[in-house]
Amino acid sequence: MMDPKTHPSFDGHEDVVFVGGDTQGFAGIVAIHSTAIGPAAGGCRIWDYDSAADALTDALRLSRGMTYKNAMAELPLGGGKAVIYRINTDRVDAFQKFGAEVEKLNGRYITAEDVGATVADMRAIASRTTYVAGIPKEHGQAGGDPSPMTALGVFVSIKALLGGSVQGKTIAVQGVGAVGFNLCRLLKDEGAKLIVADVNRANLQRAEALGVEIAPVDQIHAIGADIFSPCALGAGLNERTIPELGAAIICGAANNQLATEEDGARLVARNITYAPDYVVNAGGIINVSAEYLGEAADVVETRVRAIAPRLLHVLETAKSERLTPHQAADRIVRERLAAARKN
Repeated sequence: MMDPKTHPSFDGHEDVVFVGGDTQGFAGIVAIHSTAIGPAAGGCRIWDYDSAADALTDALRLSRGMTYKNAMAELPLGGGKAVIYRINTDRVDAFQKFGAEVEKLNGRYITAEDVGATVADMRAIASRTTYVAGIPKEHGQAGGDPSPMTALGVFVSIKALLGGSVQGKTIAVQGVGAVGFNLCRLLKDEGAKLIVADVNRANLQRAEALGVEIAPVDQIHAIGADIFSPCALGAGLNERTIPELGAAIICGAANNQLATEEDGARLVARNITYAPDYVVNAGGIINVSAEYLGEAADVVETRVRAIAPRLLHVLETAKSERLTPHQAADRIVRERLAAARKN
């Protein structure tokens, strides 16, 4: 069994739990980064990792990201994440068993959809625990698939970065899954030109109906565009890709877009504006939070639209204090976490 505390991505996590096993028909990891502000909330990612070690890396990085995302969005939640890296039994059975593992955590972790997970999966989890969100509710209540709200947060951020309008602007979108496709629809409805890429052919076929241009996956970041929007997996902004970027603004839904801390400085050196991922992609967790707290659906969109002015404040702080945008965002979050720990 891997020791998370010796892992390079371990960041003082409160708990890391390995769930499932050979006799359970699935294997996964729940990482609880912080409960200083509230129960650790973050989705359950289903992915075919090359190794359990890679799954642990993702769980640790994503859970830390959720702490920062939730604190920046001023939600009463801490940060956590689950990854399931193997399912070799009936899917419903696997998620029911995972739900039982979530229940054992006694409310310290609240799960929901993430990459690869569906509303049906959340229903299976909910048969074994109440610590789950992302399930459709009765009319007027917040709930259901959070990806449209994630897309909305990125959309309003892109509009703010472009001065309030995307009409006639070229947006290169990397990844047109649930979030990326919803983002493309919003952008297209307001007159943007879209160039997209995805490893999944079915995703591309769905996007083609919007009248998008298709680019190769390995070239989408280098396309000449007004904005490059990474909406796939993380670490796409790195020492290799940053010199090739074809847009002067980066704003997308992917988590952990910067491969290393140094990559934030590399973007500044190229005079590229970077919208910190966890600032702009908080729409989904805002929806999850409202669902978990039993709030009305109409509060969600108002909170999601508040992401845009929050982003502009982060960028102004970065400029005035000579920080990279992600450093400015991190500092704001650390101050909120420190205040929460004192209370």
